[in-house]
Amino acid sequence: MPDRLTLKPREWVLSAVSQGARKNPQGDSIKVLDGHAEAEDSKMLVRADHLEYNEDTQVLSATGNVYFHGFEKNEQIWCDHLEYNRATEKGAFFNVRGESAPRIVVRRGVLSGTSPYHFEGQWAERLGTRYLLYNGWVTNCKIPEHGQPWWIMKGPKFDIVPRERVKAYRSVFLLRKVPLFYAPYFYHSMEREPRHSGLLMPHLAPHTQRGVMVGLGYYWAINRSYDLTYEFLDYNSDAFAHHLDFRGNPRPGTDFDLIVTGVQDRGGIPGSAQGQPGQPNYVPPQTFSGATIYFLGRSDLGDGWRATALVNDVTSFRFRQEWSGSYSEAIGSEFHSTGLVGKSWSTYSFDTTFSRLENFQAAEQAVDGYERNAVLIHKLPEAEFGSSDRRLFRDVPLWFSFYSAAGLLSRTEDLFDSTNTVRLGIFDTSQFTPRLSFSPHVTGAFHLGSIDLIPSAGFDETFYGESQAPDTALGAGYYQAVTQRMTRSTRDFSLDLILPSLARVYNKKTVFGEKLKHVIEPRVTYKYVTGIGSDPACRQAAEASGTLEGAGCSDFDHYIRFDENDLLANTNELTLSLTNRIYAKRKDGNVQEIFAWTLMQKRYFDPTFGGAVVSGQPNIFAATSDLTAFAFLVGPRPYSPIVSIVRSVPIPGLGFNWQADYDPRSRAIVDSSFSVDYRWKLYYASVSDNELHSNPILMPYVNQYSMRAGFGDQQHRGWNAGIEGAYDYRLRELLHYTTQVTYNTNCCGFSMQYFRINIGQPHGVWAFAFSLANIGTFGSLKKNDRWF
Repeated sequence: MPDRLTLKPREWVLSAVSQGARKNPQGDSIKVLDGHAEAEDSKMLVRADHLEYNEDTQVLSATGNVYFHGFEKNEQIWCDHLEYNRATEKGAFFNVRGESAPRIVVRRGVLSGTSPYHFEGQWAERLGTRYLLYNGWVTNCKIPEHGQPWWIMKGPKFDIVPRERVKAYRSVFLLRKVPLFYAPYFYHSMEREPRHSGLLMPHLAPHTQRGVMVGLGYYWAINRSYDLTYEFLDYNSDAFAHHLDFRGNPRPGTDFDLIVTGVQDRGGIPGSAQGQPGQPNYVPPQTFSGATIYFLGRSDLGDGWRATALVNDVTSFRFRQEWSGSYSEAIGSEFHSTGLVGKSWSTYSFDTTFSRLENFQAAEQAVDGYERNAVLIHKLPEAEFGSSDRRLFRDVPLWFSFYSAAGLLSRTEDLFDSTNTVRLGIFDTSQFTPRLSFSPHVTGAFHLGSIDLIPSAGFDETFYGESQAPDTALGAGYYQAVTQRMTRSTRDFSLDLILPSLARVYNKKTVFGEKLKHVIEPRVTYKYVTGIGSDPACRQAAEASGTLEGAGCSDFDHYIRFDENDLLANTNELTLSLTNRIYAKRKDGNVQEIFAWTLMQKRYFDPTFGGAVVSGQPNIFAATSDLTAFAFLVGPRPYSPIVSIVRSVPIPGLGFNWQADYDPRSRAIVDSSFSVDYRWKLYYASVSDNELHSNPILMPYVNQYSMRAGFGDQQHRGWNAGIEGAYDYRLRELLHYTTQVTYNTNCCGFSMQYFRINIGQPHGVWAFAFSLANIGTFGSLKKNDRWF
């Protein structure tokens, strides 16, 4: 037979072992084909033992091992008998079974599969590209030779458009012959981007922090650009939760996602009530109603301008701890909200930022009706204009850069006692405190033999509309905002000396590769910052008392802390660093770094940082925070801890990281962060330890272990299992742990997860999920929380 691609639209090709012709009673010409009979045009192919084609009405009749293939939608149908009208594209199939190519979905949280959609029924009716299946069932599982597929949806009527959608009426979902639920109406899209309004599958969680939970949701496809999902969750402890997800793509280059979650906690924590209602000693149960809001949006404004927005806020940190679905979410006490409009061109950039930062200091304590205990910082707004390095002269290695900013800021902070239980007062600036800064720099790059020298010099002028002063009423360590204006005028100079690297190649085959190369990279950086004034009266008092000259007498202590730009203090320092690297040449010729060890330490020629150091309390400056994430200053000192950073990937799949600070003063490691992880095929494991032994003034002793291990991935067929948790060695308790077991078949998956958290009110939650390949997941286990 000719290639169907060469057939004309109405051309009809017939073939068989034997062919004949006859007239029916109406006088129509009938072609009769027997034995491997085939009829094909540009849209379809029909095969059968016996074919009859009416050339006048264009009706095709087929019996005996009938096979139908529609080329446009790539559907295949097998049946006992077929009646089809080519002119109207309508037909009927009897004792039918068929398949349609799947829409393979590859995204997080959705099980993918390649099995076609399969349907069977007593008979089916074709109306153009649409099929009506009667008294049948559908599935996307492979059909076993014996027995039934994993799942089927059975009903009296199905409305199917291959590659577009499936509708089911009065259907029953069966899992291995066991009915799970009844659906008066069910819709599933098979399009590449499915969007159709309708009820979501119900959620059921038999065990949560508030008992049994039942949930129901609705998805509203508003139009091509917007959709909305609403879910309602009912807990049997008299608590209701609402989840709203509103997404939009109003025009090319612009999209947003708004997620709001709220809880009406009317019943409270079970067992937290004391006494009987109406009695004098009655204490009502603890309730934690609240809401969280998350918004993320971006827009291309044209001509290089862009706008982004992030809103992340919660009504109560204690509410977050009670209702959070993960450990990291429960302990995350910092919430950022930012809106930005900006443009970048050439080496320049301009940004206007509105921001809100809220950092909870502890779980809220109800004090005189005030329950937050947080630091709140606003920028309303702040405009930033700057330039990266621009070469000043063509033949001279000098570059110029600058940064400038002007903004209206505010800071509000609750002042509590050392136990975080008694609120003493509040630190509060005016709502629109001005801050302006300008910081230009000139940087060079010179070569002295094999030594590279990178000098840089500049200044920073910052104006503050308000400042802070000690609060004599509250005592040492407490400050209040005052209307006194201040200007910070600093000059800085730095010089990087990049010394020659030492290298040696070992031409010996090892387990790490065909050959190894060891490289030693020394580096020296000198930095000098000055200009932050000192308080003469304070300096005279320090000298008179015999303490270290100038300690705690710098203007640094009078600048209000809005962000990292306000941590600049005088310094005269030298940074020494030495890095060892080992490279391995693999069998495939690729060269990879398998080991790196960096040692760094700073020498401070001004131990008081221009008098900014205050003894007996944590001191954080830009000169210390750029070395290590952990504070180490509780008084003047001439040198920093030795920072050691080790990372290694000796063989594929194995990773090792260790960062530690060794303090020569205490002759001990004061903080350590260690982790090792390994993955081989579908097996994985990781262990980490974070330990702090620093001065109790800086931070209490902490030693926490984390572990994660498992087997499998989201698309692995068969068993998948994993467990993770965190243990606090000091408290001798598990902070949290989660375990999940999943079994995936060729078309569906079953997941069970148990999560327990000992933050806030300790609670454990059981969650489950049932996944259908390329369709979605049903149950109480959210896709973002699933491992497999």
